[in-house]
Amino acid sequence: MEGIGLRSCGDDILRLGFKLRGGTGGRIQILQRAMVIKMRDRSKNRKPLQRGRMLSIEAIQAVQALKRANPLLPPAPVPSTSTTSSSSALLDRVIISKFRRLLKFDMVAVLRELLRQNECSLALKVFEEIRKEYWYKPQVRMYTDMITVMADNSLMEEVNYLYSAMKSEKGLMAEIEWFNTLLTILLNHKLFDLVMDCYAFMQSIGYEPDRASFRVLVLGLESNGEMGLSAIVRQDAHEYYGESLEFIEEDEEISSGTSVLI
Repeated sequence: MEGIGLRSCGDDILRLGFKLRGGTGGRIQILQRAMVIKMRDRSKNRKPLQRGRMLSIEAIQAVQALKRANPLLPPAPVPSTSTTSSSSALLDRVIISKFRRLLKFDMVAVLRELLRQNECSLALKVFEEIRKEYWYKPQVRMYTDMITVMADNSLMEEVNYLYSAMKSEKGLMAEIEWFNTLLTILLNHKLFDLVMDCYAFMQSIGYEPDRASFRVLVLGLESNGEMGLSAIVRQDAHEYYGESLEFIEEDEEISSGTSVLI
């Protein structure tokens, strides 16, 4: 600022820790101070992206377009064939123009968003498209999420379809905890035939039940009065863990990662 020089405020500058250094050739004195300026990395404040869940603009637009194209068929009267065909064609065009152009993680994000909104028919349609992708790897976790939403919406035909599709997959990827979750979902909806089939299926592809598996099965079956089925599982648990099956009656949740022989 004009009229204010460094000399006139030298005492204040010295108190702040600056040093006055004389210039040469009549040049004005300059300030010298050892200073370290630290810039905070603002990216550390950002939450990590959750791939497959965070919706991009393209994914949001795809969800909206799919919902607009999805025919909302009333229970009565039965719609004409021409109307159904027209609606299906519109949905197929949206699939081609909006969904198939998305990146992998956006496709998965769209599926999860449709499931979250209980858009069951659209979720199934999108899931079938994802299964065609070159990068698709079948996972029990995804099937469990799908089956959960379908069962919660009382769509048992779709539940059976998805379960059969899961069994037909080659190279199915899983962790025992996801099979345990699937068993719990099936038990909650009293699908006991699927429960026992899933119990056998997981073993057939190399996923041996752990303590949590047996606990879920025994308590779930017995609480629904399925004592005969429970007896079969108890016998298997006896072969795995010997005489003591006290862990089945324990109240605390047993982690699937602590399968230690008794």
